Amino acid sequence: MGRVVNAMQDETTRIHEEIESLRQMTTAQLKEKHREVFGEETRSNHKQFLFRRIAWRIQANAWGGLSERARRRALEIANDADLRIRAPKNFLKEEPDERRTAEARTPPTADPRLPRPGTPLTPEDARRLIQRYVDHYNTVRLHSAIGFVTPG
Repeated sequence: MGRVVNAMQDETTRIHEEIESLRQMTTAQLKEKHREVFGEETRSNHKQFLFRRIAWRIQANAWGGLSERARRRALEIANDADLRIRAPKNFLKEEPDERRTAEARTPPTADPRLPRPGTPLTPEDARRLIQRYVDHYNTVRLHSAIGFVTPG
């Protein structure tokens, strides 16, 4: 039992070291490693994508990949999907539909990190906002305490 556990730990350590060595590789080296691990070229030049994909394959080769049931299900999904690799040839040549503007498709954000519309962003904005309020208060707003007239 002890030898089996040690062998598993050694295998895990070896895989971990192999994956960690990928971090030091250049994109060209990762593309070469991809060719070695997958047996085919990659079209990607994205370093992080290559790293993750190769690391996954190394682990899958060592510990077994997907179960047979998962493989069948993935094939079913892939056969049902209408996947495109490229956009249609006339994709950007058609006139845009006026009803489909960015404003119509994009709902307003409710991101709590963003200031609400009308929030002064600079001290100058704040001064202008306060001055506008004071002008409104003194020249437009009617005051009940002085007979519903403006103070100004």
